[in-house]
Amino acid sequence: MRILLTNDDGYKAPGIQALYKQFKQHHEVIMVAPEGERSAVGHGITINEPLRMQKISQNGASCIYAVSGKPADCVKLSLFDIFDTPPDLVISGINAGSNTGVNIHYSGTAGAAREATLNGLPALAVSIKIGKIMDFEGMAMYTETISQKINYNALPRGTFVNINAPAGKISEVKGVKTTCQSMENISTRFDKRDDPRGRSYFWYGNMLPESEIETTDDAAVNAGFISVTPLQCDITDYRVLKDLETDIGIM
Repeated sequence: MRILLTNDDGYKAPGIQALYKQFKQHHEVIMVAPEGERSAVGHGITINEPLRMQKISQNGASCIYAVSGKPADCVKLSLFDIFDTPPDLVISGINAGSNTGVNIHYSGTAGAAREATLNGLPALAVSIKIGKIMDFEGMAMYTETISQKINYNALPRGTFVNINAPAGKISEVKGVKTTCQSMENISTRFDKRDDPRGRSYFWYGNMLPESEIETTDDAAVNAGFISVTPLQCDITDYRVLKDLETDIGIM
């Protein structure tokens, strides 16, 4: 397969480097990733300044590019300037930190996979929960395995697959669960502190979501399982659509 790798941690990050090392053994791989960390930029794109792309020579490799913009920019730019024909698969990750629940909306990792999907390409977003042991090499091997098992032709247009692993050795995970997205929200939790001049400042809280619904991505990862969640780009609420037409009297 011809594979495009990207992420939001930058091309030097251990997660994407592990993917590159694993996949280039059996596939044609091109890495197009931000030149530095671009975490939590969601699906943002760069419109008020030029994008720059630099080809990187790394241990003799010539298929790595560093982009000045965001993860979604990397996908857009690579499809415009690098690929004469579209890649067979786009993989975003491996992110240092899980992208589950509402965090998916803020995730640059998910944003890149979503951008690929909007362009009609099959895509995976891959992440590992923060911990003392983050087995990027093991997760890269698992990602190659699952990438070959998914029937991409059976995925509805506009759907990509979000994969999250617990911290620790991948060989020691309890199993794999297909899950739905948790709706637990930690975005309103802050750690309030004072600087040396007595002025307040805030950090987002580091509390982990704990979903009570066993079928969610959060619950699976927190229980030691790899979570596999199909996500769709179309966010229309079709359940409400006809009721809304009736309520507002659309002619």
